[in-house]
Amino acid sequence: MQLIITPDGSVRCVYDDAIDLSQLGTVNIRRGSHVEPNTAGQWTADLSPVDGPVLGPFPTRRLALEAEIAWLGEHWLTVKNR
Repeated sequence: MQLIITPDGSVRCVYDDAIDLSQLGTVNIRRGSHVEPNTAGQWTADLSPVDGPVLGPFPTRRLALEAEIAWLGEHWLTVKNR
């Protein structure tokens, strides 16, 4: 789990149960995407909650989740992009 600590002391991350984030202070969790099946039984990752694209379709949910995490790590999580 990658934690980004900003100059103002806040912490950003893609949520994971790896650590108890409440140990770092007040937690504000918001949705980064919607990973859902389409009518053909394939999966998409809609990143519109963070002004991102719709990724996919993917044959499995796992692949959609992996693409979601990769996109968030590259385009949303980094300090240089915020």
